[in-house]
Amino acid sequence: MHGLGRSLIAMGLIIALIGVVLTFAGKVPWLGRLPGDIYFKRNNFTFYFPLATSIIISVILSLILWLLRK
Repeated sequence: MHGLGRSLIAMGLIIALIGVVLTFAGKVPWLGRLPGDIYFKRNNFTFYFPLATSIIISVILSLILWLLRK
């Protein structure tokens, strides 16, 4: 049961951290508008894929998780 308790606490902290990030993500002006992001706008069609933003977030999360495992 000790391991289950630690896992539940860790998952709760991760969910809280995600909530904080989502709350303040709109206040970062460059997030979502990087040069590598793909954006097409035609008459009634808009396509947006944040490629560069996704890569940067992935690298940051990978570094954080790597540091936590050490």
